[in-house]
Amino acid sequence: MVHRVIVWGTGFVGNAVLRILLDHPAYEVAGVIVHDPAKEGRDVGELVGGPPVGLRASRDAVRVLAGPADAVAYFGPSALHAATNLENLAAALRAGKNVVETTMGAFQNPKRAPEALRRPIEEACAEGGVSLFSGGIDPGFGNDLLPLTVLGVCGRVDSIRTTEFLDAGTYPDQASLQSLGLQTPLDEAALLDSPGLMTGVWGGPLYMIAEALGVDVEETRELYRRWPAPEPIEFPLGRVEKGCAAAQRIELQGIVRGEPRIVIDHVHRLVPEAAPDWPRPASHPAHANRVEVRGSPNLVQETVIADEHTADGNAGGCLATGMRAVNAIPFVCDAQPGIVSTLDLPLIAGRGGMG
Repeated sequence: MVHRVIVWGTGFVGNAVLRILLDHPAYEVAGVIVHDPAKEGRDVGELVGGPPVGLRASRDAVRVLAGPADAVAYFGPSALHAATNLENLAAALRAGKNVVETTMGAFQNPKRAPEALRRPIEEACAEGGVSLFSGGIDPGFGNDLLPLTVLGVCGRVDSIRTTEFLDAGTYPDQASLQSLGLQTPLDEAALLDSPGLMTGVWGGPLYMIAEALGVDVEETRELYRRWPAPEPIEFPLGRVEKGCAAAQRIELQGIVRGEPRIVIDHVHRLVPEAAPDWPRPASHPAHANRVEVRGSPNLVQETVIADEHTADGNAGGCLATGMRAVNAIPFVCDAQPGIVSTLDLPLIAGRGGMG
């Protein structure tokens, strides 16, 4: 069965996914919704750097959503624009379209989503008789699917840690990293210094792992650290001044039986030499997702994602972010109306990927 998909948003992730879907045997692009007026009316093939395909991008979401489609793949702005994302997601659901999305990490674990966010989406799902799945890489498969999968080969688990190592110097959305605290002076408070914020963003996968293991998290501890540049540093997409953060570490600890046993960690460096004393990947200079289990057996899994043409980790990661969501579409379409999570879905192998 070919699933008809509306792609909503053609930024870094949406553009990468759209380029794949135009030639994918398991999906048909039924429409493309854009925000930028410069993209209005453009052939979507040319929009992604290919030949024309006879389908034009549109800013008229109402019209596109009224057309026949099985699902919407939503790649909107970051979660900092929650109100816009909620409005768009609800509109797609009320139009009777199943939705997969990568922007609102709060829905990755619907049991942990704040009621103010969850309720309007659940109501829209019920009205449209459809489902929503929130995926991506982080929060996403880097700290739910990958750790949940390797836990299935463990006999005893004393602790588990997932770590995102990010080559922040080439990351396309520099504004998001800056909003968290990277490149900012260390004597100024960063967004991630706000109590509860880290738990709100990454508590979903942490509590999902706990649920899968059958343990209770007594509390979460939030540790945010920045490494100051000892002198001005040029990096591929900019410059960080002396005393400003050239690296950041975002560590959310889940306390089980008095100890930090479930940890969601991140190490973001603008240049590989930054923060030399912090952990770094074993299989790539700057970019990887690692899962470490201490127990019986001990286990370390490191995943490196890279673009097929340039080997760039961020470009490869953007595509993987979107395809995790897109490949879930057949199963989301078959689900009962509501918000579904990784724990609700079967193993997804990416049907049609070999042509």
